[in-house]
Amino acid sequence: MQTEQIRIKNMVCICCIKVITWLFKSYDIKINKIELGLAEIVYNENNITKLKIADLLHENGFELLEDREKIIVEQIKLAVIELVYHLNNVDSIIRKSEYMVEKLNMSYQQISKIFSKNEPVTLEKFIILHKIERIKQMLESDEFTVSEIAYMMDYSSVQHLSTQFKAITSITLSDYKKSPEIYRKAITELY
Repeated sequence: MQTEQIRIKNMVCICCIKVITWLFKSYDIKINKIELGLAEIVYNENNITKLKIADLLHENGFELLEDREKIIVEQIKLAVIELVYHLNNVDSIIRKSEYMVEKLNMSYQQISKIFSKNEPVTLEKFIILHKIERIKQMLESDEFTVSEIAYMMDYSSVQHLSTQFKAITSITLSDYKKSPEIYRKAITELY
């Protein structure tokens, strides 16, 4: 039996954990620990190879990560998703960056450089794209006013939020509210 800790790309929510858990169980791969982007698994190398595990993940929209920089990029993405979607604490990632620096144990300059080298967008653009997608969710839920959303997402004003929303989506907040289903994107497909 082989015990191994693997890194997985595109594991961005609880549903992803459920899919991977189901997938691994169906192939007799025991999971000792699983969290976003990471699983500690036990498997019989005579029954299933690491290549087969990589193929199973790929068939379900995930990717087995083995390159150090790609693992770091995935950790950066998960940190952004956590801050934007779960903690509503965007200020710490954009202005101070302490959360990512602490989480990855690297300087913000190193984090940003590795991200830009491996992705088609800058880290700043990645954060903005996720903020806009989170704003779309908040608008749809109708729980908060635009003013409250602007504050929660660390915009200086409603005008600032509106301007950036239009620059990224090419539509106004009002147009979005009329037909939100047309404009939503999966968070793994923002760029």
